Amino acid sequence: MSALPTVSVVIPVRDDAEPLAACLALLAAQTVPPCEVVVVDNGSTDASAAVAAAWGARVVTEPRRGIPAAAAAGYDSVRGDVIARLDADSRPGPQWVERLTQVLADDPDLDAVTGSGRFVDLPTGLRRATSGVYLGAYYVLGHLALGHPPLWGSSMAFRRRSWLEARATVSLDPEVHDDLDLAFALGPHGRIRRDSTLRVGVSARSLRGRAQRRRRLDRAWRTLHRNWARMPPWERWSVRLARPARDA
Repeated sequence: MSALPTVSVVIPVRDDAEPLAACLALLAAQTVPPCEVVVVDNGSTDASAAVAAAWGARVVTEPRRGIPAAAAAGYDSVRGDVIARLDADSRPGPQWVERLTQVLADDPDLDAVTGSGRFVDLPTGLRRATSGVYLGAYYVLGHLALGHPPLWGSSMAFRRRSWLEARATVSLDPEVHDDLDLAFALGPHGRIRRDSTLRVGVSARSLRGRAQRRRRLDRAWRTLHRNWARMPPWERWSVRLARPARDA
């Protein structure tokens, strides 16, 4: 069995003290603990930084507003071989770190792995269907846009070396989706795999309200436009189809 790489977990936050405490409690109960947890405080006015410190996380302050800048600051600061990413409202199971590190250890050429989720704060009868439709559409449409699986920021991991290679082309624009933008930066030459066992609970707050849904859609188009200007989708697919069949 391959040795497991060391893992740094990065969580960007802004005014997320309550959900962050729940996330950090679950990380403290992992079967394979991360070598560090990095919480990036992106201008919080609540107790997010204090909560992070109380749970033993290392707090990084990023004054530039927006998830892309906050996430990048965290990724730049890690010491682990693998950078794992959660959101403050992510609820990882006890084997989340163990599973993602094993996937990457078993396939040394794999750049990144991404998981799935379920909404935990919707009415019970709506949770499974809404999660399936929302994330199913994201992965299908994202794959078509990229030529390979997209990344989902609530449950994903990638090698630190892959981040360093992609870093120069990643956007810090607060109005792009940082996970989708990073997937563009890693591919089409990189390899990303979707693993359904990396399932986490998440809040449905990203779907609440017309303004929030519209903002997410606007960010998606902005991310696509930015990256397709550098390499349109047909060129990305051409590169991917020329690769060996084992590639994700």
